Amino acid sequence: MPRKGEVPKRKLLPDPKFTDQTPDMRRRITKFVNTVMSSGKKSVAEGIVYGAFDLVAEKAGDDPVKVWDKAMANVQPKIEVKSRRVGGATYQVPVDVRPDRALALGMRWLIHSARERSDGRTMREKLAAELLDARPTRAPRSRSAKIRTRWLKRTRRLPTTLVGSTPDEEKVDSSLAKKT
Repeated sequence: MPRKGEVPKRKLLPDPKFTDQTPDMRRRITKFVNTVMSSGKKSVAEGIVYGAFDLVAEKAGDDPVKVWDKAMANVQPKIEVKSRRVGGATYQVPVDVRPDRALALGMRWLIHSARERSDGRTMREKLAAELLDARPTRAPRSRSAKIRTRWLKRTRRLPTTLVGSTPDEEKVDSSLAKKT
């Protein structure tokens, strides 16, 4: 962390292949390519992503960018739990996920799930299969769906009755204090 000010976010260059999409969508595709990339081999990562998009276009019969966007929207987390110390106890409190963090987590989980597939296929085929499985029209097989349901189960039994916004004002509701 720098001592003086914040480091500004760098704007990614739009993707050169999908010129018919909006600039924001093209930047997200570039971000996805950069997330797939390992050891600085961007041309290999582009080949994997574009090859997976071609396979998705063949199998789904739809625009691969739309399929990818729907899969990303399905995979992204809506809430996450953060630790919150109140008194002497630590509680897991559900909070909304920032959109840029949700996008990064969704990309990371989708790529991780594709890499974990042990079908003996190429990464293009694994990524295409993961994109097709992560669409909302099918039951998602990816790791994020399991995590999201686990988070939702946790948040049902979490105390969300924390009062106060600053650390010195944080108190537990009287009903919660009786339970512990």
